[in-house]
Amino acid sequence: MISPSLASIYEPIQQELLQVEENLRQVTKVDSPYLAKPLHHVLSNGGKRIRPALTLLAGKFYHYNLKLLLPIATAVELLHTATLIHDDTIDNSPQRRGKPTLNSLWDNSTAILLGDYLFATSAYVASQTGNLRVMRLFAHTLMSICSGELDETSSAFDLSQLRTHYYWRIGNKTASLFSLAAQSGAILSKAPKEVVQALRDYSYNLGMGFQIVDDIFDFEAEGEEIGKPVGSDLLRGVLTLPTIVFLESHPEGDSVKGISDLHDNLDKLNLVVGKIRQPSNIAQCYAIAAQFCSQGCSALNALPQNSVRQALVSLADYVITRRR
Repeated sequence: MISPSLASIYEPIQQELLQVEENLRQVTKVDSPYLAKPLHHVLSNGGKRIRPALTLLAGKFYHYNLKLLLPIATAVELLHTATLIHDDTIDNSPQRRGKPTLNSLWDNSTAILLGDYLFATSAYVASQTGNLRVMRLFAHTLMSICSGELDETSSAFDLSQLRTHYYWRIGNKTASLFSLAAQSGAILSKAPKEVVQALRDYSYNLGMGFQIVDDIFDFEAEGEEIGKPVGSDLLRGVLTLPTIVFLESHPEGDSVKGISDLHDNLDKLNLVVGKIRQPSNIAQCYAIAAQFCSQGCSALNALPQNSVRQALVSLADYVITRRR
């Protein structure tokens, strides 16, 4: 369910988002019960719908053509859902948004195949735009997401990772999809080149800030707030910004060394999480996330000053101040 603060931000596109929800419901209407039940489970879980909202808001500045914008807004959300299914399966996560994951209710094979089904469905829906430029961008984004995921797996438990490596990874995994959402909306609304670039810069930086805040939650929030155990990224050996910033300020320390043994030592896990979540470390990470969002909002200066542009600025504020 969309939070009250997001509902206010989404006011210019409220009715259109309801149409996206209806499109998502239509995807669940298949003949096979073996497909219908898991589809209903993953597509009825709700969510923030930030990515389709970005598409619709980006399309508001010039020629607002819902015949083209609604399919790509739906496709972007389907693509996002497919990546979450694969993420949960790879990570063996039991919960997502406080609800059981697909892989925990069915099995890994079903989850992977359903994720593949949604990847294909998202591409099919996106093709309804008939825009080759958007389809190329869509395909390139999927390549970027997979590249980021592969890098995350291959670099697990590597304590030598630099901050720039982390930025590259989340740029591929998360920010690329935000960028697809906004760029496609701008392209389909026939926005000028400089406006497409401005919305690309805004959404990419917004996605960077969004992922950093998500990674902060892995240490800062309580388990019930984020729907997964605190420190779960660290347990998988995934070094996110809070851990990297901590390691940068403690180059000679051994507090985080031996993270591959954390599964067998919950006391050590709690000790490491406690060190990383210290207020000064977390505050520095929030400041970095805010800097990305501020940089994104600066790009909006190229756009007309109106209620839609203000909604994008407010969305950046929300990304930093949200609780989960």
